[in-house]
Amino acid sequence: MKLVIFDCDGTLIDSQHAIYGSMSLAFGAHGLPAPSRAEVLGIVGLSLPQALAVLAPRESEAVRHRIIDAYKNGFVGVRAQPDHQETLYDGLSAAVAALSARTDLVLGIATGKSKRGVARLLAQEGWEGHFVTIQTADDHPSKPHPSMILQAMAETGAAPHETIMVGDTTYDMEMALNAGVGAIGVGWGYHAGERLIDAGARIVVSEGAGLLAAIERQLTGEKGAAP
Repeated sequence: MKLVIFDCDGTLIDSQHAIYGSMSLAFGAHGLPAPSRAEVLGIVGLSLPQALAVLAPRESEAVRHRIIDAYKNGFVGVRAQPDHQETLYDGLSAAVAALSARTDLVLGIATGKSKRGVARLLAQEGWEGHFVTIQTADDHPSKPHPSMILQAMAETGAAPHETIMVGDTTYDMEMALNAGVGAIGVGWGYHAGERLIDAGARIVVSEGAGLLAAIERQLTGEKGAAP
C-alpha cells in the first residue's frame, strides 16, 4: 500500500497570520520584543519547544515554556476573532479528495500542530476518515526527526519506497530524508523552493493543480521537472 503524508501549516492551510499574531502576543505578554514576521514563519514546522529555542535563545527554559503557554492561549483567541480565516491553499481540497478516493494508497498527516489543531482542521474541511494515520507534535520529537514518518509507515504497512512526504519546509524534507522516503516540496509555503531542493526534495510543485501529477510521478519512479 502506498502512503502520501502531508504536513499541515504552509502545505495544506494558510495559517501564517494566526501564527505570527499569536507569537507576537505571546512575546508581548512577557515584556519581550516580538520576533520579526520572517523569523516566526521561518520556524513553522518545528515543535514549539524547538521553535522557541530559535526565537528566544537567550531566555531560560522556564520563560520559553511560559511563552509557549501564552502562544497557545493567544492562538485560540486569534482563531475566535470574526475576521479570522485559515483557508486551504488553491487546489488542495481537490487533491485530497482525489487521493482519498483511490484504493491503491492511503493518506497521512505529519505535523508540528497539536492533535487538537489537526482535529479542528479535519472537522472544518469534512476530512474525518480521509487520513488513516495522523502523527503530531504531541507524541513525537520535533521535525526533522523521522519518528512521525516511521510511525506512519508502521501503522499503514507502507515501505519507504512506497511513501512520499509532502511539505513546505526544509524540516519536512530533512525528515523525509532521515526516514528514507521520497519528498515533494510545495512552493506556496514558508520556505523557498531552492531551500527545499537543497534539503532533499525530489521536486518542488509551484501550484496545487500540479500536485497530483507530481505525486504520481514520484510513486511510480518517473522523472520530470516540477509542474
